[in-house]
This record gives sequence, C-alpha cells and structure tokens, in this order.
Amino acid sequence: MSKPNIILTGFMATGKTTVGKLLAARLGYSFVDTDELIAARVGMTVADIFHDKGERIFREMEAELALELADKEGLVISTGGSFMLNPGNAAALGRTGRVFCLVATPEEIMERVSKDTHVRRPLLEVPNPILRVVELLHQRQEGYARFPQMVTSEKIPEEITSALMGIMSARPAVVG
Repeated sequence: MSKPNIILTGFMATGKTTVGKLLAARLGYSFVDTDELIAARVGMTVADIFHDKGERIFREMEAELALELADKEGLVISTGGSFMLNPGNAAALGRTGRVFCLVATPEEIMERVSKDTHVRRPLLEVPNPILRVVELLHQRQEGYARFPQMVTSEKIPEEITSALMGIMSARPAVVG
C-alpha cells in the first residue's frame, strides 16, 4: 500500500479532528471523521442515533465503516472516542494504517469541550462532567494504551501535527 492510512483515536476533545485535518492537508490525504460520516449517511446526529436507534446499532455502523475504510488508502481517519476500543475495528484499520492515540488531561478536555459549543456531548450531560471524564478515561485506559500515545495537552495543533509527521518520516509504516 503506497499511502497507508493514518488513524487518530483517543478521548473526545483530544484534538483528533483538528489535528487530523491539518495532517491530511500536509500529507495530501483525504480526511474522514467517522462520527461525521455516519451522521451524514444516516441523516441524524450521533446523539440522535444513540437516542433513537440505540448504542448497539451505532456500534454496528462503526464496525461496517471500519471494514469499508480499511480497504482504502491515503486517508487520515479521526475516530469516535470508543471506535478503536472495539478489537475488530482496531484490527481492520490497523491492518492498513498507523494508529496514534491522542491524549489530554481531564482538565484540558473539559476546557476544550466548554469552548466547543456546537457539538453536543451526551456522555457529559451529567451533574459532574469532570468526574465523568475521569471515570471514562480510566475505563478506556487499557484500550487506548494499545496504541502509540501523543500528548496534546498544552500544545497547539500545529505542534502535534509536526510531531506526528516526524514520527511517520522517522519510521516507515510496516503494513501487512
């Protein structure tokens, strides 16, 4: 595969979409946000899909999309926060691309979420959202730890993009 995909995973508000778009532009790749693509295809927001169709249906849509995207090349793929925690999704996308997990502190995640008012975050619609972030990060820690980590706290998106470019040019992707 001449243009292996780059897959960005991690918790919400760690910079996957912002960095993904910058990375795609620098590489001359196409950018795909899995949540946005599913929402566009269904004609509903992710929150509405969860509410109206249920989480199981949404996870099935993610699994189908993972298989579809694994057959393509030249993509920077920003995944939903749980997408790559599914072993089947991780195996499919990992087969044809390099996966990086973006991480940030709970405090920085909350700061970014509070600034991003156009996106509804159903998982954080609780009395104590920072506590919920800490709980979810703890639950997902083992799954996220399977992938190389890139800390995004206290960094601007361009710094993270440059760091990822450096990693990718230093070690060629081994695919297959």
